[in-house]
Amino acid sequence: MCAAPLQITTERLELVATEPSLAEPVAAFYQRNAAHFARWDPPLPPDHASPPRVRESLVEGEAAFEQGRSLRWWLQPRGKPGWVIGSVHLSNLVRGPMQGCTLGYALDVQHTGRGLMHEALGAVIGEAFAPTINLHRIQAAVRPENAPSLRVVQRLGFAEEGLARDYLYIDGAWRDHRIFALLNPHFVRPQSWPRAVG
Repeated sequence: MCAAPLQITTERLELVATEPSLAEPVAAFYQRNAAHFARWDPPLPPDHASPPRVRESLVEGEAAFEQGRSLRWWLQPRGKPGWVIGSVHLSNLVRGPMQGCTLGYALDVQHTGRGLMHEALGAVIGEAFAPTINLHRIQAAVRPENAPSLRVVQRLGFAEEGLARDYLYIDGAWRDHRIFALLNPHFVRPQSWPRAVG
């Protein structure tokens, strides 16, 4: 059983863990933002935003969350539980000597420019770096032309580490990505790990 919280509350948002009952609002979120996300998303199957396909994906995501392999929370405005306006995803979660993951996030086009993603990411990073989840590194890949996303990671303190050329196939071509990482200054070293010598 994963130690990650099923719900995270911020000043303006409720972040709820993946579960199949969210299929309708998540499908509506994808459908509302199809044109907005098209420029930034990898190739997706034609039915990816249909409620049945979304439900299938959420069932898989719920199992991954419970096993601690992949953690996704869906953003809902506080007081509006049936309405999804975004997501934050910690994927490729690796334990052992790495203790890290890849960060992904998306926000409804009608809610951009209000600091909501900064608020949500700050809360998720706080949980990811707390002793219960205890990650050491969160990595993010951002396309150089995605100015809003670059501002988000930089404002959160992510440090740029380099450029990955032809990193992902998106919007009809291989796209470069700038690579950023945030390290946990309070990482709790497992007792079984040896200390540095010398």
